[in-house]
Amino acid sequence: MNRLGRKASETLIEMAPSADDDIAVLTKFKLLQSEGEESNGPLCETLSTAGSEVPSSSEIDKRHQSKDSIFFRDGVRRIDFVLSYVDDLNKEWEKKLERRKEFESNLQKAGLELETEDKKESEDGKIYFVKIHAPWEVLITYAEVLNIKVPIKENDIPSMVENPLDCMLTPFRLPEKVMHPEPDYFTAPFSKEKQELYLINDESTFFSPSMRNRIVNYILTRCPYGTEEGKKKFGIKRLLNNGTYSAAYPLHDCQYWKKASDPNCDNERYTLYMEWARFLRFYKEQPLDLIRKYYGEKIGIYFAWLGFYTEMLFLAAVVGVICFLYGLFTMDENMSSKEICDPAIGGEIIMCPLCDRECEYWRLNTTCESSEYSHLFDNVATLFFAIFMGIWVTLFLEFWKRRQARLKYEWDLVDFEEEQQQLQLRPEYEAKCTQKKKNPVTQEMEPYLPLTSQAVRFCISGTTVLFWVSLIIASMIAVIVYRLAVYAAFASLMENAQTLQPISGLLTPQLATSVTASCLNFVIIMILNFIYERIAIWITDMEIPRTHMEYENRLTMKMFLFQFVNYYSSCFYVAFFKGKFVGYPGAYTYMFNRWRNEECDPAGCLIELTTQLTIVMAGKQIWGNIQEAIVPWICNWWGRRKARNNPENLYSRWEQDHDLQTFGALGLFYEYLEMVIQFGFITLFVASFPLAPLLALMNNILEIRVDSWKLTTQYRRPVAAKAHSIGVWQEILNGMAILSVVTNAFIVAFTSDMIPRLVYYYAYSESDNSPMSGYINNSLSVFLISDFPERNKPKTNTENFVICRYRDYRYPPDHEKKYLHTMQFWHILAAKLAFIIIMEHVVFIVKFFVAWMIPDVPADVKAKIKREKYLTQKILHEYELEKLKERLCQGDKRATEKEFIATEGRMELSRAM
Repeated sequence: MNRLGRKASETLIEMAPSADDDIAVLTKFKLLQSEGEESNGPLCETLSTAGSEVPSSSEIDKRHQSKDSIFFRDGVRRIDFVLSYVDDLNKEWEKKLERRKEFESNLQKAGLELETEDKKESEDGKIYFVKIHAPWEVLITYAEVLNIKVPIKENDIPSMVENPLDCMLTPFRLPEKVMHPEPDYFTAPFSKEKQELYLINDESTFFSPSMRNRIVNYILTRCPYGTEEGKKKFGIKRLLNNGTYSAAYPLHDCQYWKKASDPNCDNERYTLYMEWARFLRFYKEQPLDLIRKYYGEKIGIYFAWLGFYTEMLFLAAVVGVICFLYGLFTMDENMSSKEICDPAIGGEIIMCPLCDRECEYWRLNTTCESSEYSHLFDNVATLFFAIFMGIWVTLFLEFWKRRQARLKYEWDLVDFEEEQQQLQLRPEYEAKCTQKKKNPVTQEMEPYLPLTSQAVRFCISGTTVLFWVSLIIASMIAVIVYRLAVYAAFASLMENAQTLQPISGLLTPQLATSVTASCLNFVIIMILNFIYERIAIWITDMEIPRTHMEYENRLTMKMFLFQFVNYYSSCFYVAFFKGKFVGYPGAYTYMFNRWRNEECDPAGCLIELTTQLTIVMAGKQIWGNIQEAIVPWICNWWGRRKARNNPENLYSRWEQDHDLQTFGALGLFYEYLEMVIQFGFITLFVASFPLAPLLALMNNILEIRVDSWKLTTQYRRPVAAKAHSIGVWQEILNGMAILSVVTNAFIVAFTSDMIPRLVYYYAYSESDNSPMSGYINNSLSVFLISDFPERNKPKTNTENFVICRYRDYRYPPDHEKKYLHTMQFWHILAAKLAFIIIMEHVVFIVKFFVAWMIPDVPADVKAKIKREKYLTQKILHEYELEKLKERLCQGDKRATEKEFIATEGRMELSRAM
């Protein structure tokens, strides 16, 4: 095949670094001129300067050409990337001009073709646009460098047998053309030497737009633009940072709300908007193959994971709602709340003051409503749901591995290894590391960071992270101090304010303190998040990670550690510390010897944990959706307000995309982080709030459409990138799944009242007809008011109470072991510890058994992978054999009969294997 015959003798691909260039970053095209050949040969004509396009502007009547196009002015060459800049006349104007001139010249030397739109042609008359086109020769060169897989034969493996129940899922299906926009092929890594092997029907469409922008971006990130301060400078990222260019982005293929007038346009953006990005399509499946084709595998795998996570949440939400309904329907049968609400029992029990001096004695039945609501979440179903969620999270992770394995096969990522990314150094790493050493694998000199420099940078980074984690803990302590300080104020206010009397039963001082503290904590969380995000990026940049994957992993661990402490610390406090170290009347414990530690409600602390979890979780989701949807929409509306007055044919495709928001290299990082934090809420503390999976499900149904809507309509098209998994997030999810078993076991044991009730039921109940009657009186100890020290004694005792009750298991004042723990306390403690050990072991055994039973790769996928590898090898071997036969027939002396026999033998061996 002579597809490159015309230019094969004119170009030479040089991958090694030049002698005067310390950084091998660019594959250079060099002209090989024969003697007497003029310097303006065919290739030089192709690599036109920015001001001389092919064909010339005089040949095209631009007045009759719509600018809403993704092609050069000739209507043939596709725009693969766009650079924009503002020609501002400041003190660095000349330096920026020189950088642009050198950079664009080097892009042309690399084979790219440029076309510049003058600022007079732009909507605001200020912005220049440089359109970039990658010709066929550049595409095939870098397709080989990037190991891009391309079709060699249509897949002939039979599809899976249809499920008879599929007809029931028809309302949720999308049209076949949307779900599978192109046929399934056997693929092989591209090689310039074997072009006849590939299914190349049309050179202009053989590489998809996402592949093309990935190749151009690879060149842009490695193209040099000069030497400054004795160092070689290169890469579009640096030029964006120093203001030489204002933006760099690939184009969307059309407007999202209507199809393009150009018949050559695929209109994939329009299809994605109509079938995927609109909220009214929330019940439909996602067109993952089209998402992958348009945005690349990395974004495709995110939406596949988010969709699968949402599907699995449906089961957890259903079980959670059933557990909640059980609590709702058995609320009237709850003996504890009955006794608390009974005027003859709860109305006669006088409780000790909840704060020193200012608080008064109070009757137990004032907490009647809160004790009834507490039963919604603190009942026998809580234990079942905690165990169920421990198994659910294992099923979710194991089935996701299987789904991920199927996607790897369908998206040609089976042989894609992270090592490919490891070999690609970050341009920032190459620029900042001036020392070089030999790579033991490639045997080439490459930059490296000395161990001493790494150690210093890691020390600074670690210290910074510890400082910010400590700052979070300090802020949490400040919120605790707030809770302790304002409780007395709320108690005094609610007692004296007549307007609050109608809701005094529902809005207790404990609940008022908890709600306001939760809201304050949420505000602090948001502020610290905003600041720390920038600090985390700064310290990760300072560490100078070697590869993009290493950079993302380091940033992920820093951000997750911070967010974990930031979001969950308050929940951990309420679940495991509040009410556990209170002391008893006359011997209370104090924080900083000033503020008395909080007590739990007589019905338990679980309702407060539920309140805390609901406010933080719901607040985060609402705020996240506002940030993701409303803010970009307002920014884009403001940026396009002038363009709305212009005719469509004057508002060019590159200007329309320029006015959109930038998705950024860390765009997906924040999406994953948001979902993983949510995953923590529904697993770590789910025993306290069975409705958490339902909230997460409702949020995720909205999240999928919000993410798709903003990506399709509000953001510039991201550069396509490959990924065969969700990366380090998988390990984080595994770790949280294991931790969730421990936290839920402790919540059931120490935060809920289940274990004390069970111990009373089986060991201390005095009634055979109603085993739980008398539980409240049994769970409250007696204190003699005259034993109060002056520091704790209330200012007034108008009703001359002699004793008061408090929540604990201690001997009464007339006992010889006055105020010491009773034997029942130790029985309950032993039961709690035994429950934790038993529950953890049972759930862990079931989890690991389920994980062992479910293979990571489905059997049919394994068979297909083997079949495809065999057929691909067979096709390649047959191709090599045919080429060898041609060489023998043409009398090529280098092609020997022994080589022919060896090739045939290799084919036979492949078949046998």
